[in-house]
Amino acid sequence: MPQTTEPADHPAGPVHRFAEIPEGRIHFVEQGTGPVVLLVHGFPESWYSWRHQLAALAAAGYRAVAIDVRGYGRSSKPSEVSAYRMLAHVADNVAVLRALGAETAIIAGHDWGAPIAAHSALLRPDLFTAVALLSVPYAPHGATRPTEAFARLGGDEEFYISYFQQPGRAEAEIEPDVRGWLAGVYAGLSGEAKPAADDQDGNGLTRMTVPRGGKLSDRFPADTTLPSWLTEADLDYYTGEFERSGLTGALNRYRNVDRDWADLAAWQGAPITRPALFIGGDRDAPTHWMADAIKAFPVTLPALSGSHIIEGCGHWVQQERPDEVNRLLIDWLHGLPA
Repeated sequence: MPQTTEPADHPAGPVHRFAEIPEGRIHFVEQGTGPVVLLVHGFPESWYSWRHQLAALAAAGYRAVAIDVRGYGRSSKPSEVSAYRMLAHVADNVAVLRALGAETAIIAGHDWGAPIAAHSALLRPDLFTAVALLSVPYAPHGATRPTEAFARLGGDEEFYISYFQQPGRAEAEIEPDVRGWLAGVYAGLSGEAKPAADDQDGNGLTRMTVPRGGKLSDRFPADTTLPSWLTEADLDYYTGEFERSGLTGALNRYRNVDRDWADLAAWQGAPITRPALFIGGDRDAPTHWMADAIKAFPVTLPALSGSHIIEGCGHWVQQERPDEVNRLLIDWLHGLPA
C-alpha cells in the first residue's frame, strides 16, 4: 500500500507518498481531490517542477499528482541501463495510478515527461484518458534508428542526446559541480537567455550541441544569473536532489532511445486518439527542431483540442509561465468529456 511520509501542512496541502514497483518505489506528491491529473517531469528536474500546478489544479477540482520519475529524487534508481526503457516508465505510471486507487487519469508531461505521457496514452488508453504535452510534441515511432537521426541533427558537432549515450561521460561533467551545471542549463534554455552568438537560424540548436571533444557546458551562456522564474531556494532544492541521487538514473533515459525504438516497433506511425493538448515556447529549441511533428498533429493527434506556443517562453514552460500554463491546462481539463 502507498505510504504517507510527510503530513500535509493543512488538510488540503500536498502529501508525499510512494507507490511500489518491482524495482522498488516511485515517490509522488499529491494535492486535491477529484479526477486524477498525473504530472511527469523531464530532465534535469523532479516532481518540484510542477510546484506551481499542484495547488492550482487542486483548487480547480482535480487530484494533482506529481511524480519523481524513476532515477530521480526519492524514487528508486535501478542499476541496469535497460531499466529505464519507455515500457518501464509507462508501467511506473500505471503503478502510481493503482496506488492512488484510481481507475483512470489524465496525464501531462514536460520534456522527457512528454514522451512518457504520450506513450502512456498510446499504450494504455484504457487508463490514461487524455494527454497534455509540454515542450516536446508527439512524434510517432519512425523508420530511422534514433541515434542515427540525432547524429545527423548535430551536424559538425555532437547533439546533446548523442553526448549523453556513453555511461559516465556526462556524469563526469556534471557531478563535480551539480549546482553550477544546473544553473547553467536552466539559464541557458530559459526564454530570458540571450541567443547564442552562433545561433544564426534562431532555432536554439546551438545550445543543444557539444563541440567535438568538449562538454555541454561549453554552450552555456557566460552569464548564468538565475532567470526571474527560478529562485536560489528553487536551485537549492534541485541541487540537493541530484547531489543525493547522482545523474546516472536520469541520464539512462537517454541511453534507451534505440531500445525503445525496438520495443515499440509495432506502433510505427501510430496516432494517439485520446484528447490532447500541446503547449510550447517560441524560444524553446524543440518547438523549432520538431516543427514537422507539430505540423503533423492533425494526423498524429487527431483529438487535439489546442496547440499553444507561448511568446517569449523558453524550455521550462510550466515554471517560466505558470499562470498561463495553469489557465491553458485547466480550461482544457474543464472541456474534456465527463
